[in-house]
Amino acid sequence: MKKILIDTNIYSHAMRGDHYITGLLKKVDSIGISVISIGELYSGFKAGSKELENHTELEFFLDSPRVVLYPVDIITADYYAEILSSLKKAGTPIPTNGIWIAAAAFQHGLKLFTKDAHFSYVKGLVII
Repeated sequence: MKKILIDTNIYSHAMRGDHYITGLLKKVDSIGISVISIGELYSGFKAGSKELENHTELEFFLDSPRVVLYPVDIITADYYAEILSSLKKAGTPIPTNGIWIAAAAFQHGLKLFTKDAHFSYVKGLVII
């Protein structure tokens, strides 16, 4: 496993010292994270009591040469539309942000490392 995309919950668990997650992250060459996850993290930071500390920790993480931040662009939007359409047809909705994160994984050919079971509804998505 060389390159992965992490879901928001993986970042959170890693920062809390989850040894399984940190151990796996140490084994990959590149850790991708979607700007959608950054938005979710910022929201969580604002709701908590350590906003500045959490921002500093995230900036340190993003500055690592092994970390790649994936933006949303028109190609991501096309993947999003395909995934949303497929989920609607199957009657298996998932949270909107999850669809964007899955779209980024497809767009960049990455496995998604997550603890969220709802990603299993996204056909073709490779999940760790």
